Amino acid sequence: MTGISVPGSIGKAVRPDAVARRIALRLVVGVGVLWGAATLTFLAVYLIPGDTALLILGGPDARPTPEAIDRVRQDYLLNEPLAIQYLHYLGGLLQGDLGQSYRLRIPVTEAIGQQIGSTAQLAGAAALLALPLTFAVALASAQRRPWIRSLVSGVEVVCAATPTFVIGFVLLMVFSFSLHWFPIGGNQGPASLVLPALTLALAVFGPLSQVLRNELDDVLEQAFVLTARARGMRDAQVRVRHALRHAVIPVLTMSGFLIAALLGGSVIVETLFSRQGVGSLALASVYEKDLPVIIGVVLLSAAVYVVVNLAVDLLYTLIDPRVVTA
Repeated sequence: MTGISVPGSIGKAVRPDAVARRIALRLVVGVGVLWGAATLTFLAVYLIPGDTALLILGGPDARPTPEAIDRVRQDYLLNEPLAIQYLHYLGGLLQGDLGQSYRLRIPVTEAIGQQIGSTAQLAGAAALLALPLTFAVALASAQRRPWIRSLVSGVEVVCAATPTFVIGFVLLMVFSFSLHWFPIGGNQGPASLVLPALTLALAVFGPLSQVLRNELDDVLEQAFVLTARARGMRDAQVRVRHALRHAVIPVLTMSGFLIAALLGGSVIVETLFSRQGVGSLALASVYEKDLPVIIGVVLLSAAVYVVVNLAVDLLYTLIDPRVVTA
């Protein structure tokens, strides 16, 4: 089968059949990840101490009648064996039914749908800040003078090692309480998004920049880079057009870290900045033991992780087709 030539790619052309097999394999793995996440959350809920029927009826402080408890047990199949409950649970998931929130008394999909836009906005803004900052700093500092590298490396280490809530608190103290440039929190307007997005971006920037700069240091020593320099190509062109393409793959591999940091950090950031979103919804659900919502958030996180990793796999085939045939 004839290969597909990818302009500017490294190595030989991409074979369509190899790409299709790789995508199919990743889809199977993705389905397995989602099934595993669904199963683990189901078992975790089953093993949580307490009476699920009481949680549905208002929590441990509620005083429902025995008839109400029996009715809930029948409606939710709580009297059935574990295997029957599990199969019913998977059947609901396949139909897109995540159940109803115990606390909000609305479908879980609706509860998450009301908040996901705010969290997506926050995560997207953080990524738009973190990625350009990562590329700019790594490209500018790779193979530079030792004092420049030491200074940049120190900033990266501080960003990577500092807890997200500390970064957010410092930004609040400086830009909200002292300078009054941005609001303290909330979801009102673009200004309220700046500090939360910057908090998440700085937490992600440190590790990504370290990895990319180290890769650039190695690539800039390779023969093809020296050849490009000998032909009179400017340093900025060598770094961007040649070195960056080879060095970016490990950063793509860390996309899982990026997603985990953005999703996990949103819980802290939304709480610190009093923002509505999936993170604050999950935290409130943990406090209230709203199990269907907790399950829904876990499954949403797993689904986002699977989709992002599939997209990264497709990018691999464009950046370096050798990955497909490896």
